[in-house]
Amino acid sequence: MTDELWLELTTIVEPEAVESVSALFAEYGQGVTIEQAVESSRDGDIVNLPSDAPVTVRTYLPLADPTVDARRGELEKGVWALGKLREVSPLQVRTLREADWANAWKEHFFVHRVGERTVIVPSWRETEYSPRVGDVVLLLDPGMAFGTGLHPTTRLCLVAVEQLVKPGMRVLDVGAGSGILSIAAARLGAIDVSAVEIEPVAASVCQENVDRNHVADIVDVRGGTLEVEPDWDECADLILANITIATLLQLHPLLPAYLRPGGRAVLSGVLAERADELLVALQAAGWEHERTEQEQDWVALYVRRR
Repeated sequence: MTDELWLELTTIVEPEAVESVSALFAEYGQGVTIEQAVESSRDGDIVNLPSDAPVTVRTYLPLADPTVDARRGELEKGVWALGKLREVSPLQVRTLREADWANAWKEHFFVHRVGERTVIVPSWRETEYSPRVGDVVLLLDPGMAFGTGLHPTTRLCLVAVEQLVKPGMRVLDVGAGSGILSIAAARLGAIDVSAVEIEPVAASVCQENVDRNHVADIVDVRGGTLEVEPDWDECADLILANITIATLLQLHPLLPAYLRPGGRAVLSGVLAERADELLVALQAAGWEHERTEQEQDWVALYVRRR
């Protein structure tokens, strides 16, 4: 652990603003964390996940970065502008050491269950967890990356992984974040998972979590984004993309090149009020809509390549 100094930039937003604020933070910040009010027992059974509670969104900037002032300025302007449209609090900024940040938030993150048998176990709470028969355990340290499993879009995708991943499948995880979906796919029998992440900090966290779960022989963490032509030979049976709708609208024309004919994609990170916008674009591009799953104000679209 280094003693590097960071700026922590925080805003508290209404649920409908999470997507736009996260996109802003991802563009100018370094890593994104999303914290939603949740009551969870220590064995992981969620008691309450209120749909209308404010959400805390954070990003970080290294003080040593010569562009830190410019990036902070863009974040402040963006949050101010979004606050004119939604309930978004003014940006709060504090300086902290990396070691202090790494430990401060951990006391609020417990074991929790998603779907039928997926269990997310914080790496520092492994000794507190008593496994049940059939549990699919994901050891996770989110670091400065999106993906603790608490956000509705992540939960929707984890349920999809439980339902769709079969032994022997190949999976592509676009915008892998902390690696939670890639690791779940590997645990459920996928033989090859490509975890693509454009943000270097998130890619590093993803690799650490892949190693922590001993699935590095299955999950290949790739920095960068998708190209027009795939740089690997094998097409995926399933694509997972838990990213913003703006990114999905840009990337969806590339996805068929990475997916076998008849393969599925689960696309999330989308507010229910904008689901039709994405669906129209997908259907115009030849995708078949199978179903839409919703949790709170967020959806996951299940689509198939014809």
